[in-house]
Amino acid sequence: MSEPADLLGEIDALGEKLRQARASITRRFIGQERVVDLTLTALLCGGHALLIGLPGLGKTRLVETLSTVMGLHGNRIQFTPDLMPADILGSEVLDTAEDGSRHFRFIPGPIFCQLLMADEINRASPRTQSALLQAMQERTVTVAGENRSLGTPFHVLATQNPIEQEGTYPLPEAQLDRFLVQVDVHYPDRATEREILLATTGAEEAEAHQVMTRDELLAAQVLLRRMPVGESVVEMILDLVRAFRPDEPGASERVRDTVAWGPGPRAAQALMLTVRARALLQGRLAPNAEDVIDMARPVLSHRMALNFAARARGDSLAQLIDATAAGLARTEAAA
Repeated sequence: MSEPADLLGEIDALGEKLRQARASITRRFIGQERVVDLTLTALLCGGHALLIGLPGLGKTRLVETLSTVMGLHGNRIQFTPDLMPADILGSEVLDTAEDGSRHFRFIPGPIFCQLLMADEINRASPRTQSALLQAMQERTVTVAGENRSLGTPFHVLATQNPIEQEGTYPLPEAQLDRFLVQVDVHYPDRATEREILLATTGAEEAEAHQVMTRDELLAAQVLLRRMPVGESVVEMILDLVRAFRPDEPGASERVRDTVAWGPGPRAAQALMLTVRARALLQGRLAPNAEDVIDMARPVLSHRMALNFAARARGDSLAQLIDATAAGLARTEAAA
């Protein structure tokens, strides 16, 4: 059997697994299909996700359900201003043996897991936030001068409250860039909220069941990178990312007047992966221009910033991304 036929069969089998996973997740996390798809996208791409939403919208429930469905060992950390790096990474303690000898023993912190929920990450001090940088990028931590691997897979799903800013420390740009996607969690509509009420306040609640294993997730991450991407999609990704850099010669007047700094090459890499994941979740064998447009906001919104004048005018970064992506799509279609 030829390699393309093998790839086709593997993609079809993975697509069926993902459909089962989505169905299991939505039994407990009702109605937010977009949020579920974006978090699954992050896992398929081997990346991390930043979930932004008000308290009580089910972010913690989603992460717990994902851990069960994907067969991953998960931990949760509630970030607070007094949280120290050792509370996350772990520390060495001095043990005394029966013969009186002493030696240091490392006690791993909660970061040694496969799916880490960092709850209200912006409430921790910059020193503690920086402890996650090496872990998120390198999948290792350094304690007492020794590098310790976190293993694979390792994913961070962090939550952030967009309204309450007292006693918080905004995430620096370097930390934000480590997140593959930003997932905005909104209020449910009336029909969905009614369904949530009935499903979660009865004598019994629906339970999620395991659909995938750790090894299957790792295999899916490898398979994702084997999916073909057409030249037109590659060019559209490059055009989109470069369109938001105000110093680029081809940047529009609106971008020059609005954007303080634009996305870097890591944004293009993230788009290349996430458009494949979106196509896979929809049962397609290769991404298209629609995938690029759909993933523009989750990938780019936390990798760029408005300048002071734009913020004073009340400009919206989301609207700018949507309008620029749509305009680029029209240009590509007309070419």
